[in-house]
Amino acid sequence: MICGGLLVSCRMFSSCFRRFVLCAAVYGAAIFEPAPLLSQATPPGNTAIVLQAQRVLDVQAGKVTGPAEILIEGTRIAEVGNRVTHPAGAQVIDLGNRTLMPGLIDAHVHLFLHPGAEDLQTVEESVPQRTIIAVLAAKADLMAGFTAERDMGTEGAGSADTAVRNAIDEGLVPGPRLRISGNAVDILGGHEDANRFNPAQHVLSNATYANNTDELISVIREQVKEGADFIKIYETGRDAMRNGELHTPYQYTEAELKAAVAEAARTGKHVAVHATGEPGTLFAARTGVVSVDHADQLSAETMTLMRERQIFAVPTFTISEYFAEHAASPALGARLRETLEYHAKQFRNQLAAGVPMAVGSDVGPFPHGTQARELELMVKYGMTPADVLRADLLNGAKILGWQGAIGELKQGYYADIIAVDGDPCSDISAVKQVSFVMKNGEIYRK
Repeated sequence: MICGGLLVSCRMFSSCFRRFVLCAAVYGAAIFEPAPLLSQATPPGNTAIVLQAQRVLDVQAGKVTGPAEILIEGTRIAEVGNRVTHPAGAQVIDLGNRTLMPGLIDAHVHLFLHPGAEDLQTVEESVPQRTIIAVLAAKADLMAGFTAERDMGTEGAGSADTAVRNAIDEGLVPGPRLRISGNAVDILGGHEDANRFNPAQHVLSNATYANNTDELISVIREQVKEGADFIKIYETGRDAMRNGELHTPYQYTEAELKAAVAEAARTGKHVAVHATGEPGTLFAARTGVVSVDHADQLSAETMTLMRERQIFAVPTFTISEYFAEHAASPALGARLRETLEYHAKQFRNQLAAGVPMAVGSDVGPFPHGTQARELELMVKYGMTPADVLRADLLNGAKILGWQGAIGELKQGYYADIIAVDGDPCSDISAVKQVSFVMKNGEIYRK
C-alpha cells in the first residue's frame, strides 16, 4: 500500500512539474520577443461574448456583408447576423471598421523548424530544445490568425509533436488546433536522409526509415501508437531541373503506397505525401492519399484522378519564394526562381483541370507567423481571392478532418474567429492585417 501510494504521488508530482516546465518555457521565452498586441488568452466562462464589426466574411458566397454581430457562448458560435441576441451580462467587443472571418488554416507547417540550415539544426539541437521552439512557433502562428494547422513532420524529433498538440489541447500553452504526423516516413537515401554528410558519421535521417511494405506497416503502427493523427510519407526526391523540366525519382512503388494507405485506414487515419512530380504523384493519386503536397508537376491522368477523387494539391509557394530570395549565391537563386516559375505555370494548368486546392505554406524554414503570404501567392499565380479563401477555409477544414466544425462562421461551429483590416475578397493581403484572434471562444489577441 505504501509503495502504491508513493507511485501515485510521484505521478502527480511528475504531471505538475511537466505543466510548470512547459508554462515556464513558453512564457519565459516570450519575454525576449516583445509583441505589444499580444495578450494572454481570456478563457471562456459562463458570460457570453458578442463581437461587432463593420463586415463579416461569407466564405461559401465569396463576399463580405455587414454590419455584423456574432454571439459566442462557451467554445461555440451561437448566432451570426446583422443583429444577434445580447444575453444579460454579455461582453460586447466592438472591432469597428474590420472584417470578421474564420481563423485561417495552414495545411502544411513544420513547427519544429526555424530559419537557418535545416540539416544542421536537426543535428545540433536537442529534441527538448526543438520542442520549446515548436511551442513558440505554434504561438506565433496563432497570433498571426492561424487557428488550425497540420504539422507535416517533426524532421527528426520523433513524436514530440504529440506533446505539443496535447499541451495546446489541455490549455497549457497557446497554439492552433493541430493535426500531427510525428516523424515523416522516408527510404534509405531518400529526400530527408542525411545524404550530404560524411557517411562514416552515421548521421540520422530527418524521417523514419521504411524500405519496403513490411517496414512501412511497422512504422505506421508505431506512429499511430505514439499519437499521430495522420501519416506523412516522402514519395519523391531529390528534385532536379533539366532542360526546363522537373525530374524527381519516386521513393515507393504504387503497391507499397497502396499498402500504406490501407494500413493507415485500418486505424481511421489517412496518408499525405510529399510529392513534387511524376510518376510519384500519379502513384499517390491512384492509391487514394488525402493530399499531394508541393505538386510541382502533375500529369493529365494525375490531375483527372485528383479532381474525381477530391485529392487536394497543396502548392507551398512561399517556401520556394523564400529560398529563392535567400539563396547562398546568385546562381542558386536563379535556379530556384526557375523552379518556382515552372511550378506557377503548372499550377495554372492544375486550376484549369479542376484540381482541388488547399493552402499550405511549408512554414518553418521561414519565420512562423508570416505564412499568410501563401494566400497572396496563390492569387498572384491564378486564383481569385474568393477561391483562395474557400481553398484555405473550406478545403482546409476537410483536409484536417474538421469540416462542419471550423472554416465558416456558422451556428454550432467552434468560435475560431479573427478580425482583419479591409476586405479579403477584394484584396487578399488583408489576411496579413490580423488585429483580433479568438480560438475556441478564448481571446488571444485584441
